[in-house]
Amino acid sequence: MSADDYREWLLSRRKMLTLLGATGINMLAGCSSRGAGTREVNGKTLSCIVTPQQTEGPYFVEEHLARSDIRSDPADGSVKEGLPLTLEIRVSSVDKAHCRPLAGATVDIWHCDADGVYSDVVDSNFNTLGKKFLRGSQVTDTNGSVRFLTIYPGWYPGRTPHIHFKIRTDPKHMRAYEFTSQLYFDDSLSDLVYAQQPYARRGPRGRGNKGDAIFWMGGSQLVLTLVQTAQGYASTFDVGLDIG
Repeated sequence: MSADDYREWLLSRRKMLTLLGATGINMLAGCSSRGAGTREVNGKTLSCIVTPQQTEGPYFVEEHLARSDIRSDPADGSVKEGLPLTLEIRVSSVDKAHCRPLAGATVDIWHCDADGVYSDVVDSNFNTLGKKFLRGSQVTDTNGSVRFLTIYPGWYPGRTPHIHFKIRTDPKHMRAYEFTSQLYFDDSLSDLVYAQQPYARRGPRGRGNKGDAIFWMGGSQLVLTLVQTAQGYASTFDVGLDIG
């Protein structure tokens, strides 16, 4: 799907959601209250509510790039500018009676840089084929956790700031369980971040969470809670998967 096709899809989706109303939004989001409450990992309480799925978007690339620090481009060693963000994703398998850490799952994340550019794709505004910045994957440990070091993402036209993620239980088999969604940020925090360089050179962002049609599809359950650190921000997000 090209970027232009994707924007056309967004407009069509926005019209459809308006017609469907709140009930339709919940249906399309895959939202569910099904779950087993919470679970404990190393003294920490994890949420065990099924996480809404969202669209993959046009910029996923199967890179097989296993790394936790995704800020650099392996092609030339350059590092993307931006406010450092440490992200931990904790994955659980959820059913009516149990909530268990999901070990051995592959988690991919990808997002745009401070200028709204994705790596290794052709877009009407850029061609970054061969670049691999701000992409990477990790395998969940025995606690169902992976950790990434990245930057606070920029924005591009038509979307609110977000990070894509994909979880696969066994990438070696075609029938493996696959889950894709997106993570979001508080609008007021994004405004503060984008007032700083290198983000400020783009000018004011064009869209916030409420103006993003994809955010409507369960996005309020996908907003990161960020903690300020000496270098930037850190966040932990719990993902509950109804694997069945």
